[in-house]
Amino acid sequence: MPSRYERLSRAQLATLVPELLLIGHLIDRAGMPFCLEAWGQEEMTQVAIEEWAAASPIYTRRMQKALGFEGDDVPTIFKGMQLDIGAPPQFMDFRYSVTDPWHGAFHLDHCGALLDVEPMGPSMVKFMCHDIEDPTFDATAVATNPRAQVRPVHRPPREPADRHPHCSWTVEIDPSFPGVEAIPALAVNQRSHAATVALDDIDPAEDGLADYSGPLVDDLDFAAFSHSALVRMADEVVLQQHLLNLSFQLAVRERAAGDEDVFRRIALKQLIGHAGVAAERLHRALGLSDTPEDAARVVELHPLMNPMPYVRFSRDEASVTVSQSPAHQDGGWLPLCTPESPDALRAIVRAVNPYLDVEMSGTATDWTARVVLTDTAAPESGEVAVTKISKGAAFRFEPRRSLPIFVK
Repeated sequence: MPSRYERLSRAQLATLVPELLLIGHLIDRAGMPFCLEAWGQEEMTQVAIEEWAAASPIYTRRMQKALGFEGDDVPTIFKGMQLDIGAPPQFMDFRYSVTDPWHGAFHLDHCGALLDVEPMGPSMVKFMCHDIEDPTFDATAVATNPRAQVRPVHRPPREPADRHPHCSWTVEIDPSFPGVEAIPALAVNQRSHAATVALDDIDPAEDGLADYSGPLVDDLDFAAFSHSALVRMADEVVLQQHLLNLSFQLAVRERAAGDEDVFRRIALKQLIGHAGVAAERLHRALGLSDTPEDAARVVELHPLMNPMPYVRFSRDEASVTVSQSPAHQDGGWLPLCTPESPDALRAIVRAVNPYLDVEMSGTATDWTARVVLTDTAAPESGEVAVTKISKGAAFRFEPRRSLPIFVK
């Protein structure tokens, strides 16, 4: 089925894909403050662990298959990490080395996540860099080989305070290692439409790389990939975001213990914060204007409304229409966006222009929203402001060369 990203040029897509990877990483920045507020630091940590462990094995295998680098070795693990919203390029600046197919290492020259939490004190750093990373790194590796172990050489809290690299890890695969066991929520997420949705194959006849079957490189050059490969990457990356959000909601719902108001409040706040920051980054990256028509275009390209087979959506100038979709059946973000609950769409269009608003009509699953220009600038929502505490909200990518990583 065609993609809504298909109409973008190859150059636009090469800009868009790393943006989408970083946008996905900011889902946590939008949601975790409200989990912390509701249940405290330890339960917030458990939500983060369950969220990643129930999503990353699914979407990692999807990306491996889409880009033709399925395998069971260390380079395959590293390739998957380079296309994972948990490790967006440059903001989470992973540097890889490979000794042989079963041994490798990586360190982070820049860890945007660390710089976000260091001002909160060493306790919060330990929760992120120890309690969350230990199980989630292994959960990511399990998609490639359940006998893989990711272990720290050193990691924060940093001693001395300006220590570089920020952290360093080894990756080893050995048949004698105990296999990593999946958490129960993974099986739930695997039954979602997001996990199984079919996307168009990459056209091998187009100019540019059609896959990532070649050697591991230190920095992916997205501009080297073909148009259809970039389209597929973009669609896969937004599916990563839906899958991560679905597992986030599973963890939140369990802790809400049947209180639907608590669940909906946290899920909606996460969506609003993420929606606004994502829209601001997309708008800037694609160089769009601040008109109602271009705001509707941002809605069309937003992760909330993609990929096409998952969200049934159309745009006509400044109006957008959604009909009942597989995304509604999964739960997730789309059911939180209705004529009675327009705040996520408002966050998107107001990221383009604070004088914009939406007028929505229809039902919870079939609705139309028209972007309109008002006389009054709306203040930034609290949910968006909370998400912008992350330095990732304003992070700028830099041009880099892409070089192969050779076995030592």
